Amino acid sequence: MQMFWLLLLASYIIGSIPTALIVGKLFFEVDIRELGSKNPGATNTLRVLGKKWAVFVLLIDLAKGSLAAYLPIYFQLDTEPLYFGLMGVVGHCFPIFAGFRGGKAIATTAGALLIANLPLLAIAYVSFFLVIFLTKYVFIGSISVGLSMLVYTLISPQLDLELIFLLFSLFLLYLHRSNIRNFILGIEPKINDKNLINDRIPPKNGGGYKM
Repeated sequence: MQMFWLLLLASYIIGSIPTALIVGKLFFEVDIRELGSKNPGATNTLRVLGKKWAVFVLLIDLAKGSLAAYLPIYFQLDTEPLYFGLMGVVGHCFPIFAGFRGGKAIATTAGALLIANLPLLAIAYVSFFLVIFLTKYVFIGSISVGLSMLVYTLISPQLDLELIFLLFSLFLLYLHRSNIRNFILGIEPKINDKNLINDRIPPKNGGGYKM
């Protein structure tokens, strides 16, 4: 039992590494939480810092979720790896290393599912990309990740995680509350909004840190 709680804590700490914030401050001398959508995740990194840095942030955030979910497997703990992956997601969203101002869960969740449950990963992220394609709103696609997992676990006889995914869906709604408000007000940008390019900033020192 002690190992269970230690690994949960380790998962949270791994998730708390603020990738986008580090990249913004180290290579651009900005706090990405003050720019664009103000979300320190891969999507806002793309919006503010560019495609190559967004890919870097995405990969590291994926790795955080995967590593957190892998901890109980590595230490041969007889428990569900998804619990630890989701604790990594909590760390990503409320990072102790960044004043508890973190991202919105999507990349780190994908990393956790990559280790914990591949069918669930496929269902959640087919839904994610399909909803974005149909609506052009990233936040709706993000919310669909939790809802699709909830629906899957309700109809699947192999999973008994209904409460976990119900709470996770509510968690995603909470994380995207500002997007929902902006959508209601008619000011939430679509993914193909050409005005988003205006939020892009150049690297510091006139391009000395291009990637």
